[in-house]
Amino acid sequence: MTTIAGKMIYQLKITLKGSKPSIWRRVLIKNDITLSKLHGIIQAVMGWENNHLHIFDICGENYGVADSDFDYSEVCDEIKYKLNRFKFEEKDKFTYEYDFGDSWEHIITVEKIFPIDTQVKYPVCIKGKNACPPEDCGGLWGYYDMVDAIKDSKHPEHESYTEWLGEDFDTEAFDINKVSANLECME
Repeated sequence: MTTIAGKMIYQLKITLKGSKPSIWRRVLIKNDITLSKLHGIIQAVMGWENNHLHIFDICGENYGVADSDFDYSEVCDEIKYKLNRFKFEEKDKFTYEYDFGDSWEHIITVEKIFPIDTQVKYPVCIKGKNACPPEDCGGLWGYYDMVDAIKDSKHPEHESYTEWLGEDFDTEAFDINKVSANLECME
């Protein structure tokens, strides 16, 4: 393994808080990326469409994009902050919230820290579990209501939800090849 001095890899586990069964992704990323780039990586691995605002909460400070329409004008600009600034240690956690209406809160755990392998193209998703909910479905409660309706052909919203999600929607699906393709342009 050839390494680059000073740069490290974080193995992050990104878990959709409150999801049961758990919806999560495990990724390897360089520690010198900005929070803005981490936002893009999370969007890619989870399957979100980047249609909504987001915010990171790291050690009680908020990082994101300031937006005068919300009370987020005092947010630290995520473009100016790199992950290595926070001196994370293994098992440290922080949060990422996406879509303040549906409130998709993610717990991000720094599982491991190790040297960069120059033979590997980062970022890379190495594992995941379960399908990401669709955008604008009303948060976890709305998502689980949709899933119940899809499973019950007599449910009054079965047809509309099946049309929205497709006949073949599988809550347990996770396509690592699709996620990898989403990450290819993020180096």
